[in-house]
Amino acid sequence: MNSKEKNSLSPKKLLLSKWTAVNPSHKRKHFLVSKVILPDLPEAAIEFVELEAVFDQHSQIIPWRELKDSEIWLQGWV
Repeated sequence: MNSKEKNSLSPKKLLLSKWTAVNPSHKRKHFLVSKVILPDLPEAAIEFVELEAVFDQHSQIIPWRELKDSEIWLQGWV
C-alpha cells in the first residue's frame, strides 16, 4: 500500500477525526476536526476544515488536503 492509498481521506468523514501535528507549536500537538467548512455553492467541493487544539481549544482553518501530508499531520493521536 503506498502513502496515497493509506491517506485517502474523504472531507465528509473528517468531522471529529483526530490528528497529531508532526511539528507542534505552543504545546499544541493533538487536534480534532471541529468543523467541516461547507462551500457557498452546494455543488462546489469542500476545501477547508477547522482544527481545534486539544491543549487550549485554539482553532485554525486549513485546507483539508493538508491533512494528507504526513510531514505535517499524522492521523490519530500519537
